[in-house]
Amino acid sequence: MLIFLIYYFWFFIFFFLCLFLFYLGFFFFCYDLSFFFEFNLFYLNSLNLSYIILFDWMSLIFSSLVMFISSFVILYSFYYMGSFSYSYLRFFYILLIFIFSMMLMIISPSMLSIMLGWDGLGLVSYCLVIYYNSNSSLLSGMLTCLTNRLGDFGLLISSCWIICYGSWHFIYYLDYFNNYIFYLLIISCFTKSAQIPFSSWLPAAMSAPTPISALVHSSTLVTAGVYLIIRFSTLIVLSNSMLIYLCLVTMLMSSFCALFEYDLKKIIALSTLSQLGLMMFSLFMGLSTLSFIHLLNHAMFKSLLFLCSGIIIYNLDNNQDIRYLGIFSKMMPLTCSCFNISIFSLMGIPFLSGFYSKDLMIDKLMDMNFNYLLIFLFFLSIGLTSMYSIRLIFYSLFNKNLLFSYLLLIDNYNEMSLSVFFLTIFSIFFGCMLNWLIMLNLNFIYIPFFLKIFCMMIILLMIWLGLEFNLFNNYIFSIIYYNFNSNMWFISSYLNITYNVFYNICYLSSFKMLFWGEYYGFLVFSFYLFKLSYFIQVYMLSNLMIFLIIFMLFYFYLF
Repeated sequence: MLIFLIYYFWFFIFFFLCLFLFYLGFFFFCYDLSFFFEFNLFYLNSLNLSYIILFDWMSLIFSSLVMFISSFVILYSFYYMGSFSYSYLRFFYILLIFIFSMMLMIISPSMLSIMLGWDGLGLVSYCLVIYYNSNSSLLSGMLTCLTNRLGDFGLLISSCWIICYGSWHFIYYLDYFNNYIFYLLIISCFTKSAQIPFSSWLPAAMSAPTPISALVHSSTLVTAGVYLIIRFSTLIVLSNSMLIYLCLVTMLMSSFCALFEYDLKKIIALSTLSQLGLMMFSLFMGLSTLSFIHLLNHAMFKSLLFLCSGIIIYNLDNNQDIRYLGIFSKMMPLTCSCFNISIFSLMGIPFLSGFYSKDLMIDKLMDMNFNYLLIFLFFLSIGLTSMYSIRLIFYSLFNKNLLFSYLLLIDNYNEMSLSVFFLTIFSIFFGCMLNWLIMLNLNFIYIPFFLKIFCMMIILLMIWLGLEFNLFNNYIFSIIYYNFNSNMWFISSYLNITYNVFYNICYLSSFKMLFWGEYYGFLVFSFYLFKLSYFIQVYMLSNLMIFLIIFMLFYFYLF
């Protein structure tokens, strides 16, 4: 009973905080307000160490979205994780620390406080990925932690670099900053948002519990990198062709890999990777506000998609293979309807949440001066998104499953169904509401009618190709091409090869080079320290013979 009260208490706290912050954010947006709260910690020469909190419309609206999704994830977890176990309380406390770390990162304009929330996200995400303590989850947690730490050096170096200008606050000395500082920040954001070549950790992080996956892939860990670049977008010119093509390759790679994947959670993770590439792409085109709106829309329908997949996995006895889904729509109509609504929103079907931001991105792309290769790759990635989405719908609605009894599949109208129902309502209306409330400063876009409907034609074509692709009984391509796409273009294999190479070098060096590490390392170094200490002790005896020997050596050295 006490656990029940704890979870419902935090659910209502987060839910009402969400409503308050959402109202406050649009109030700040309408009146163009922003508040700074500065807490001075100490002075060191000319360096002022203080903690600053920034409240503007962007941070408040994003904080309200994090609170909203967190509240329903907590309500969902009460039933999903088991209500009366010690590990459930441990899970709950780690979840609260995770949300608190994300809030620190959102409201911080100082590099010092950003590092506090940034490292908190990385550490707590490692604890959540290894939550089940299996071999696969431990390996996934190590890959997640090390990949994120690999990119965090950019944030550390840029923080140390900014100190040279007298403050950690990146808004005070903008005219003096070097652009290399911001490129280091972009590297850190690429690792946190899993862009190429740091993409392999994102599907591996699916070893975490499904409620955590819903929170991580919608509004917290992977969106932290995108949000940080959005905050920096007014400070530097982000139009870099190399970064644009990296985002496009990330979109293509994740879309191709999702076509050849059968793990339900990994397919959804790869769709997250594709949408993150789309947000980064629009950022480097200069559409920071539009990218932020798509970030909010994506958070809403992606959290719904993960929570629906959690109900499916829960009813299929922890089975995540989409070939075993079958026609569960007959036995679980509510879950199936919500699941397909979230997929339609991911595809950008008109008048759902994902349509409003994605359609504006496509219109702005057609209005800009880009080459045909970039436009072709962009529309190919948009079409592949529809292709793997219709593949999921095909397996959930029309595939035959003879391995599970349909008596096991039933919609239990509990906390999980309540969370899914509310998220479904917002996944339908949230994009339209944002489009009404946030007035984008976009110029008049004039494109021909054919180009306007060209994207819808691509989506319909890819839907048809996706249906035809699922009807193949035999795989028509080579097994090498299949392995290439199912293993994320061998990115994770490269990590294993690198590990084996360095392990073999160290192993051979230790045996064939006669333990040079120990010989030139601490053991022999300590031996010579003992010898030097003994010599100093003998010298301190003040013996006459010792003084004479030193005098003779000094005399012969001079003459």
